[in-house]
Amino acid sequence: MTDPAFDEVVHAPQRLRTMALLVAVAGQVEFATIRDVLNVADSVLSKHLKVLHDAGYIELRKPTGQGRVRTWVQLTPAGGQAYTAHVAALREIVGARLTQSEAAHLRRTARASRARPRPSEDRA
Repeated sequence: MTDPAFDEVVHAPQRLRTMALLVAVAGQVEFATIRDVLNVADSVLSKHLKVLHDAGYIELRKPTGQGRVRTWVQLTPAGGQAYTAHVAALREIVGARLTQSEAAHLRRTARASRARPRPSEDRA
C-alpha cells in the first residue's frame, strides 16, 4: 500500500483529472481525447502535460510517418505512484475528524477574525 503524500504537481484540478483518466485507461491516450474529456483548450492541456512530464509523471510520444502527427500520453510508474499517494492523502484529509477542542478553537478563531475591522474600514 502506498503511503499518503500530498503532491502539489498532481493537485491542480486539470492535472488531477488527467492523471485519473490515465490511471483508469492504464495505457496510452491521445491528446485530443484528453482535451475533449477535460473540455479545455489545447494550450491549457499542453501546459498541464508539460508540468506532469517535467515531473516525470507522464511520457509523451509523437510517432511520425503516417499522416498527421498525434501526441500520445502515458502514465509512468512514478506518475502512478504519485497519483495513488496523492489520492490517499486527500482521503486522509477528507476523512479526518477534529476533536471537540480543535473544533471549538476553529470556531473561536473564525469569530474573532470576522470581528476585526478590515484594513479598508480603518482608512475611512
